[in-house]
Amino acid sequence: MDMLKVFTGTAHPALAERICETLGVALGRATVSRFPDGEVRVKVLDDVRGTDAYVVQPTNAPGENLMELLLLIDCLRRASAERVTAVVPYFGYARQDRKDEGRVPISAKLVANLIAEAGAGRMLTIDLHAAQVQGFFDIPVDHLYAAPVLAAHFQSLGLTNLVTACSDVGGVKMAREYGRRLGAGLAIVDKRRMGPGECEAVHLIGEVAGKTVLLTDDIIATATSVAEAARILRDAGAGDIYVGATHGVFCDDAIAKLREGRIKQVVVTDTLPLPPETAEEPFRVLTVAGLLGEAIRRIHFHLSVSELFEPRVQGSSGRGT
Repeated sequence: MDMLKVFTGTAHPALAERICETLGVALGRATVSRFPDGEVRVKVLDDVRGTDAYVVQPTNAPGENLMELLLLIDCLRRASAERVTAVVPYFGYARQDRKDEGRVPISAKLVANLIAEAGAGRMLTIDLHAAQVQGFFDIPVDHLYAAPVLAAHFQSLGLTNLVTACSDVGGVKMAREYGRRLGAGLAIVDKRRMGPGECEAVHLIGEVAGKTVLLTDDIIATATSVAEAARILRDAGAGDIYVGATHGVFCDDAIAKLREGRIKQVVVTDTLPLPPETAEEPFRVLTVAGLLGEAIRRIHFHLSVSELFEPRVQGSSGRGT
């Protein structure tokens, strides 16, 4: 493992440390600072010539997280690393994957181009908002799923009379996969989106009266969709409602909405840094460090990673915070 190096920017160093723990390697030494005018400055302190280097950096807001990723990749490439892999647990801008109205960019494609042009030879990520975003990259993409981590947690709770649900028809595939793992039925909250972060639930498809419901999603941003779906489920007679999501973006008053939503437990992973409030009930945070660490190990030793792509393959166990 001497030729394997893991580096991180300032976006989520705690996750990078956990990944290194699973791999049994020390986190690579690098500094990320600012010039007096605010420009980002990076410097790698380790000799990386001929190494297999990995940069762990989610691209959540602010935009400087993305800039740090690009500069670290470029730095490692110019320092003669043999290969540089961008490990982006949360790929920001993924929801801007098409022109849904006139005169808007396809931001996900632009960010994909930037990562490749910076010098990354490979991309490793978890639960892209739309799987087809993989096609935006001109480099290999290893797209992992957090379903094994989250499903293992809900299995440990011993939930009975369970139904999995999604807050829109786009999440049916994910909800069905959780249902398959947990032996649960399926329900769909049909909603109409009024604008970014604004939606109105319309009606419920499926039977939830008297049942425990697991509401699944890939991203919780403003929590508007989740809160509205939970309301519809309660109005339909659902019992305890659990929420499981991969990425906890939690912007604006999302935390307050979830606390007020009479939700039994909100479970997310540590793909991006989370606010301190998520250390308290009803929140639970699971780590994806084991999943990412295993993928990095396989890539480094030129072993198959494809079985980790499958949502039904068992992955890392959860780590509560």
